[in-house]
Amino acid sequence: MSETDHYFTAQPASPDERRLLRVYLAGRELEVETAGGIFSPDHVDLGTRVLLEHVPPPPAEGDLLDLGCGWGPVALSLALASPAARVWAVDVNERALDLTRRNAERLGLTSVHAVRPEQVPDDVRFAAIWSNPPIRVGKAALHGMLTQWLGRRAPGGEAHLVVAKNLGADSLQRWITAELGLPVERTASVKGFRVLAVHDR
Repeated sequence: MSETDHYFTAQPASPDERRLLRVYLAGRELEVETAGGIFSPDHVDLGTRVLLEHVPPPPAEGDLLDLGCGWGPVALSLALASPAARVWAVDVNERALDLTRRNAERLGLTSVHAVRPEQVPDDVRFAAIWSNPPIRVGKAALHGMLTQWLGRRAPGGEAHLVVAKNLGADSLQRWITAELGLPVERTASVKGFRVLAVHDR
């Protein structure tokens, strides 16, 4: 599988490809489904763990976004923490979306909507965005993605991104400030990862 296959090409996993995984999310141990062909299928990856451990509690209501959801650890955490909110789990990988839907159903989380980017209604504005963005898609694709979604925050809505230092966290922080005109604060630097909080102007 090439470096970018897990972002773009996988179709939903067949029953014999899916497997159960025990994980710790939102302060509790859970059982989720996962499969190959997606990002970090065997565990909650270190970057996502750093993000989840260093973000403030999400808003209790409104629309919340997990950009690049994978099998769903961030989206599930948002929904568990804020059951009255509507959680959008966005990915371009159909297998990831299918697994996120299955995991939300398994956990009784009816507020999770796992969809492709174009399926999010244009009028939705996000009270919070949490993301371990797919840095390896390349700088141009990543910048386009962040320009699109950071611009869809509701007034006062914050975005929290986790990026590995050796994959350009500091240059991305500078780019968001210079090109998008948005204040960015580094709120954590742990185990080689930066957590960046993007605020309103």
